[in-house]
Amino acid sequence: MAAPHSHTTYTIGDLAREFDLTTRAIRFYEDMGLLRPERTGPGGRNRTYTPRDRTRLKLTLRAKRLGLSLTEAKDIIDMYDSPRDTGPQLRKFLTILAQHRLQLEEQMAELQANLDEVRTHEKEARALLARVDKEKVRA
Repeated sequence: MAAPHSHTTYTIGDLAREFDLTTRAIRFYEDMGLLRPERTGPGGRNRTYTPRDRTRLKLTLRAKRLGLSLTEAKDIIDMYDSPRDTGPQLRKFLTILAQHRLQLEEQMAELQANLDEVRTHEKEARALLARVDKEKVRA
């Protein structure tokens, strides 16, 4: 089998295998407007993806790993498709990343508070257990 990068076009199966996705997930990304394959064959049933679609899929998955919504990912990816000045695109990207970072920091603070509470309860439970064990020994 040839390396995926040697193709000039890709099938839905090619992309699914390369990125370890289901074809259903890829079709969902199409429905969201993230991918725009050419339709061929009877009734347009066959999808043909370009290197551009492959790159958009790769960027979509990267955005998901960062925790961005698919709408945010689409907004950012669409910006890079346009030949406009990249300044506004980069500012929007930085704004989205800053918002996401704040959200993650809040979640991390909540998790830390939960961990602290769990540690407190563990300490209290150990102290109670030690007293129970001590009373058993005396009895």
